[in-house]
Amino acid sequence: MSSPISPEAPGRAEPDTNSLGSGLKTRHLTMMGLGSAIGAGLFLGTGVGIETAGPAILLAYIIAGILVVLVMTMLGEMAAARPSSGSFSTYARQAFGHSSGFLLGWLYWFMLVMVMGTELTGASAMMGGWFGVDPWIPALVCVVFFTIVNFAAVKGFGEFEFWFAFIKIAVIVAFLVIGVLLWLGVLPGHSFVGLSNVDGVGFAPNGIPGIAAGLLAVAFAFGGIELVTIAAAESENPAESIATAVRSIIVRISLFYLGSVAVIVLLLPYETISDAETAAESPFTRVLALANIPGIVGFMEAVIVLALLSAFNAQIYATSRLIHNLSEQRDAPAIFRRTNAEGVPRNAVVLSIIFAFLSVALMWWNPPGLLGFLLNAVGGCLIVIWIMITLSYLKLHPELEANGELSTVRFAGYPWLGWLTLAGLLGLTALMLFDPSARGQIVSVVAIVTVLLLLSLLTRGKAAEVTQH
Repeated sequence: MSSPISPEAPGRAEPDTNSLGSGLKTRHLTMMGLGSAIGAGLFLGTGVGIETAGPAILLAYIIAGILVVLVMTMLGEMAAARPSSGSFSTYARQAFGHSSGFLLGWLYWFMLVMVMGTELTGASAMMGGWFGVDPWIPALVCVVFFTIVNFAAVKGFGEFEFWFAFIKIAVIVAFLVIGVLLWLGVLPGHSFVGLSNVDGVGFAPNGIPGIAAGLLAVAFAFGGIELVTIAAAESENPAESIATAVRSIIVRISLFYLGSVAVIVLLLPYETISDAETAAESPFTRVLALANIPGIVGFMEAVIVLALLSAFNAQIYATSRLIHNLSEQRDAPAIFRRTNAEGVPRNAVVLSIIFAFLSVALMWWNPPGLLGFLLNAVGGCLIVIWIMITLSYLKLHPELEANGELSTVRFAGYPWLGWLTLAGLLGLTALMLFDPSARGQIVSVVAIVTVLLLLSLLTRGKAAEVTQH
């Protein structure tokens, strides 16, 4: 098996104009991973799972969290051994060949572009309401601003995203502290709540089917953490950075999600929790309102906008690096290989911005059937990516071990725990197939995967030339 092609590989023309920069620190990677996984879905969508499964939604989060921890540890082992901005796309290529790498790279890019569109649409709608202007105006301002941020040297981008994500995390920590104080009855005018809101409905009011449906509702909540392994290729010490970032992200994400859900379940009556379309309806807002915090609706709306824009910013970064890597492998046009003097792939950034705009335009145009079909594929994309990460690990681990490439990031329990993870992911897929509301995700992603595999045939010859060199 040939080693991954790096920007510095000999024999490549103009290495100085194709190389990515470096300068991201471990704290940057950690915050980027946290920021990508903590989006508006946590603040607005938490109520969906609780409504479906009741307090037992905590079990669904634990199951989903365990699956993601296992997948991320496998990915972390491969990324620490062979850092690459292509991440799981690179490892799928090394394990199973050109078509697999092409598929995962473009599939993740497609998924992030669709998510970017929804995030920019949501944020611009709220900001348009603040200033009394059409949503396209704040959308345009944001796109120009984040284009400038992503054109900067990667260290500057990392610093910006660090503080962007830090604000979101500070809000969640404050929410957890206030929630615990409310539950204990420490705050003035409040008494100990105990389990009164759980006793009324029971732990699992809708039984096993409710937990299964809840699992589908929260299964992809942790999506976005994998961005860390894409960014690690531009860090000062990839192996060490990945080791620290993966461990800390897993622990913190679990604490934030499980802690937030536990606080909401304990403080709000079950029958009042449901999906939230606005900041005022968010379970987070309602919990904080119990503490009589003035202006809480406006504050939470600002936090949700910040969460949307932070994720949008990180995803511009991730999609541009994926396109750069795909171009290196001859799976994207050569123009996207080029970088400026600071190692920023500006052409790839511009491509991501253009498609983010097209995604937003698609949402405002909303052609019958097309938008629903594309958005349906997002959840299915993550399942495909997680399954392929697991399969790539099972294939590459013996090679990494035999070559002495393994670092301090290691996945314990090879191969049985890897196969158990795969069984869990296939079980999640089966749940989606038997759930009418989720079945469309499988159908959509199968169609998109088929198209991408056919397109991969167009670049097979060029990719083979890169591998031979």
